[in-house]
Amino acid sequence: ASADLVIGCDPIVAAGKETLQRLRSGRSHVALNTSATPTAGFVRNTEWQNPAQACVDSLVQILGESDVGRFDAEAASTRLMGDSIYTNPMMLGYAWQKGWVPLGEQALMRAIELNAVQVEKNKQAFEWGRRAAHDPKAMAALLAPAAQQAQVIEFKKRDTVEALVAKRVEFLTGYQNAAYAETYKAFVEQVRQAESRLGKTSLTEAVARYLFKLMAYKDEYEVARLHTDPAFQAKLAEQFEGNYELRLHLAPPLFAKKNEKGELVKQQYGPWMLKAMGVLAKLKGLRGSALDIFGRTEERRMERALMAQYRGDVQKLLAGLSADNHALALEIASLPEQIRGFGHVKERNHKAAQLRREALLARWADPSARDGQARAA
Repeated sequence: ASADLVIGCDPIVAAGKETLQRLRSGRSHVALNTSATPTAGFVRNTEWQNPAQACVDSLVQILGESDVGRFDAEAASTRLMGDSIYTNPMMLGYAWQKGWVPLGEQALMRAIELNAVQVEKNKQAFEWGRRAAHDPKAMAALLAPAAQQAQVIEFKKRDTVEALVAKRVEFLTGYQNAAYAETYKAFVEQVRQAESRLGKTSLTEAVARYLFKLMAYKDEYEVARLHTDPAFQAKLAEQFEGNYELRLHLAPPLFAKKNEKGELVKQQYGPWMLKAMGVLAKLKGLRGSALDIFGRTEERRMERALMAQYRGDVQKLLAGLSADNHALALEIASLPEQIRGFGHVKERNHKAAQLRREALLARWADPSARDGQARAA
């Protein structure tokens, strides 16, 4: 029996050898949405690279060029329908036009009608997918102006240091309060003044970014604030219609279950959680105080310690900053970039960053070793 598959590269990569074996074992067809979307690998590996093109090449090698159909359905959906949410019905139309879906058009249209969600737009997306399969050159030409426009928009003016700091001061004021934001602003200003003697701004920009990253750690109060923000609620209302229900997947450290590795496991919570978050968001003033029950967890203590450690490290850099060691100072100040994720993922990245920090600070403390490395390079 033939195996007719309508999939993207992400599921293939995730399933690995098993999926590829299925493709080899029968007469298979693959309809690919070529839009590059990060997979779970991005969470596990901070240096993850999207394998989209490698996936396409592997499929063509296994199945042959004629059995691998591909086009950027996400870009087409956004451009032609105004929302990427119609990517899937567009891909369905594409695969159906290729003859790879063993159902009649009438049955598919009836299924869309029975689903009773954006019926006409889903049908329209299906038709656009058919056109993409029938005349790919015409579709590419239709999307070309959008691609050109996106390229122009990408080349925007770089933010000044002042603009960079101002945005983050505004965010930190909402995150905690004006006094908290002012401590951030004052520290970055110290760095700016010290670096200005060298006629550079890159270290100031790095500290502005990464001190902010450490100060705006996403704890329970911040998750509650962001989820109950009117702007977030407005975006939901714009994207969804009808009788929908929001469900949250969370792992509150105080009462979440753990797996066999001791890692917190997310659980599903209904809409009632938003009401609880509304109350919690108003208690953000307790953050870091003796009454902050969430601040007693190991992860929160680590986050507060990182802020103090980072400030101390930067102060050491400023005390001996020169044109010769500026590049090393920038590398040390950028270390928080490696500390990504939450829970056990963040803990693992933190340990790796700490090892790198020790090595870099050893180079900073030993100018002869630093000079030797520079000559070797």
